[in-house]
Amino acid sequence: MNYLDKLQEVKEKFERINLQLSDPDIVSNQEKLKKLSKERSDLQEIVKTYDQFIQICKNIAGNKEIINSSAEKDLVELAETELLEMETAKTEVEEKIKLLLVPKDPNDDKDVILEIRAGTGGEEAGLFASDLLRMYTRFAELKGWKYELLDINEASKGGVKEAVMAVRGNGIYGDLKFESGVHRVQRVPLTEASGRVHTSAASVVVLPEIEDVEIEIDPNDLRIDVYRSGGAGGQNVNKVETAIRITHIPTGLIVQCQDERSQLKNRQKAMKVLKSRLFDLKSQEQSNEVAAQRKSIVKKGDRSDKIRTYNFPQNRVTDHRIGLTLYNLSNIIEGELFELIEKLQLADRTEKLKAS
Repeated sequence: MNYLDKLQEVKEKFERINLQLSDPDIVSNQEKLKKLSKERSDLQEIVKTYDQFIQICKNIAGNKEIINSSAEKDLVELAETELLEMETAKTEVEEKIKLLLVPKDPNDDKDVILEIRAGTGGEEAGLFASDLLRMYTRFAELKGWKYELLDINEASKGGVKEAVMAVRGNGIYGDLKFESGVHRVQRVPLTEASGRVHTSAASVVVLPEIEDVEIEIDPNDLRIDVYRSGGAGGQNVNKVETAIRITHIPTGLIVQCQDERSQLKNRQKAMKVLKSRLFDLKSQEQSNEVAAQRKSIVKKGDRSDKIRTYNFPQNRVTDHRIGLTLYNLSNIIEGELFELIEKLQLADRTEKLKAS
């Protein structure tokens, strides 16, 4: 089956879903309605691009008919000029279609657990980690996503040693998964009197949030410690033991949560983070096997790789995985990650297309 046959099948499926969505029995079943609406949304861009491709092919056929006819010379010349433009447009749409047909990562629509940790660079690394936390919260706001800070370990002068937050909405993991890795900053720190540029780093980990049915944890493998929350005062702080620390004994993974004043809620949130980390650990083992067969342009393996540099003096952001440089750091650090993420997604789909 060539890709045009595949596209025709996709369009027929899209039309069937449209008919089903008008069925009163489907409309009254919220679970089926949600599933079909999601399928329709996933197919909509492919169908729209396919319709565009069919229209271009019809226009090309029409212009060739004019060229081969006994039409006036001026009309033939106009048709020949338009034909060249249409052939170019057809090639571009064909490439877009092929990319759209690349199978999606099944985790792309999941909510995420996003973790940020200050790396090398002392106080400046903590300040940069705080900047990254703000950048992702601003991006979430611009996307209309909901986010919730699960745990934060603050550093001096407004910095952050470590922060963990949950982000919920549509297609979040698909947008944020390429943010995992070491982010490097080059700028003059507030503490630098001589004006010398320093280099610091912070790491980002993005994990798909895992449902209970996807990973099982033996309660006997857990050690759960309860302790008093730390914070900036309040009646509950340092008086009631509500903070939770969970250790997964087989892997040594440790998670903690002190965001809520309820011990039960903190425990539930900590378990969500643990499940996501265990799922990621399992996925990493699988991806390491795949990496032995082919090297991906957008790496998903070793997070010690430096993935991006933020150079403040030059207002420059460089993503080293795809060789992309943008001179709009001031906007990006304010959460405008749209172009950067789009380029990473395109590079990933292109690499998958080559591999297939």
